[in-house]
Amino acid sequence: MMSVKPLAWWTVLICAGLLMVFGAAGTRAVESAAAEAPRTSPAQAEWPDKLVLGLVPSEGSSDVVERFKPMSIHLERVLGVKIETMSSSDYAGMITAMSQKHVDVAYLGPKSYVEAATRAGAVAVAMELDKDGVPGYHGLIVAKKSSGWKTVDDIRGKTFAFTDPNSTSGCLVPMMHFHRDLKVDPKTYFREVRFAGSHQASTLAVSNGSVDAAATNDLDLARVVKSGQVREDDLVILWTSELIPGSPMVVRKDLPISLRAAITGALMMLNDDKAAQERLGNGGFVYASDTSYDVMRYLMSMQAKQAEKK
Repeated sequence: MMSVKPLAWWTVLICAGLLMVFGAAGTRAVESAAAEAPRTSPAQAEWPDKLVLGLVPSEGSSDVVERFKPMSIHLERVLGVKIETMSSSDYAGMITAMSQKHVDVAYLGPKSYVEAATRAGAVAVAMELDKDGVPGYHGLIVAKKSSGWKTVDDIRGKTFAFTDPNSTSGCLVPMMHFHRDLKVDPKTYFREVRFAGSHQASTLAVSNGSVDAAATNDLDLARVVKSGQVREDDLVILWTSELIPGSPMVVRKDLPISLRAAITGALMMLNDDKAAQERLGNGGFVYASDTSYDVMRYLMSMQAKQAEKK
């Protein structure tokens, strides 16, 4: 099995922030809101008859809708509101859809959430856990094991794929590693740089030899391996990032507060549904707030300053 680095200081930042924002009383209140959601109440009179759940696929569009089917069925049952699922080919499209109120609830990456909070009034209500219950994941740079490469130094002058310009682990985090840590520009460090479009596509590009190395993350790599499209033993990890805050479930801030609380509680209830977690490819969810993603704002500001120097 491939190994990743132990938890870093980001873990402490995330967990401390969550503990400060949510106490035991808050936990009970939100879970109670979800449990009572199907009942008729004055607050529920403000709720819409339908919510649109937006998904950005790390795999194919039909695959991501199928992967999130247990969640959509669960939300519909608990909230008593029809859930319609839609997918977008990229993060930019999903943020635009949310800003135009075509999407009410969405599964985003940490970086795209920060942008959605600014442009679309998105509010983080839950953070994805990995299968070990850790509130985050790791960015990876992978290559074919048969290459014999062991570090990022070995792929200088080769071809490389990021995923999406708005991806956290597929662009922002590895890009900052190149600029901040290695002091190199990927455009000159590699012979060719491209965007694969998704984590699945970047991993498959390495597997089929379209590129020499690519950025992805441990959660999405595990999902691609589980699908049988790639054999884990055929790949080698050249670099592992520090812990990145887990991908958030977000809602539009103009939704009724009672509905937002009920959605949060409903997501927490999935922590007792191992079958749903298996389909989702995660370990459930933990409470999150906007401040949980301040580290992303820091990295994005560094990226902006780097761009200004060019």
